[in-house]
Amino acid sequence: MDAQMTKKEIGQRIARLRKHKDLSQQELAQRIKISRSSLAQLELGNKAINILELQRISHQLGFSIDYILSKDFTIESITSSGKKNKDEKLIERINVPDFKEGKFENVFLYILNQTAGEPNVGETVLYKLLYFSDFNYYELYEEHLTGTTYRKLPFGPVPHKLDAIISIMISEGKIQRIKTEFHGYPQTRYIPLENADLTKLRASEKQVLDQVIQQMSNWSASAISNYSHKDIPWITTKEGDVINYELAFYREPPYSVRNYNDDIEE
Repeated sequence: MDAQMTKKEIGQRIARLRKHKDLSQQELAQRIKISRSSLAQLELGNKAINILELQRISHQLGFSIDYILSKDFTIESITSSGKKNKDEKLIERINVPDFKEGKFENVFLYILNQTAGEPNVGETVLYKLLYFSDFNYYELYEEHLTGTTYRKLPFGPVPHKLDAIISIMISEGKIQRIKTEFHGYPQTRYIPLENADLTKLRASEKQVLDQVIQQMSNWSASAISNYSHKDIPWITTKEGDVINYELAFYREPPYSVRNYNDDIEE
């Protein structure tokens, strides 16, 4: 083993090889007899891997321990020349989510419709409701809800480049932006001027939205911001960077919304 190799580097290699084999975390965790959350911590580099775990992983992935730990390790060496491998396709799919403008408008309106009477729901709370709706849906169904891009900023995840869409919604008379105060602090609020088109929302999408709204819509801006600061996607992203949707699969309770059956004995 390269003495300079870190836990994070080993974890990243395991994650890339797992994706190349088209295995989910849950599938690999079951095969090597550890919990999904333990595998997630290994891949994040938050937990050291022991030799028994490494042997099981190398066997299931079909690569030798020497190869996984080699200083010459490259994912390209196990892929066909000139073809995109599954890992690259996954990274491309996750890092460049397909923004669905029509879906975003309906999700935005739906949240506003459901929280219109809540004085605490200013821009900060609204943006966090959008974030948790998008990332919870992705964790559950492995597809994007709105495809909105979020960046890590000091007050939590913030949707990126939505000003143009919101401006269009205002000009079309769908929403109204107002400036007010809440507990002595300046607040930007959006008032819905029409209802969301519920025929454009799947039952699964509405269910996720309802769960997020029920859980968090009465939280203060500081409370929901502090809560978002403890979510793995935000924690593991560098300041100012886009938050990768795939990081939702590394969540642990109470943030994880998917049943991974993590009762496997280690």
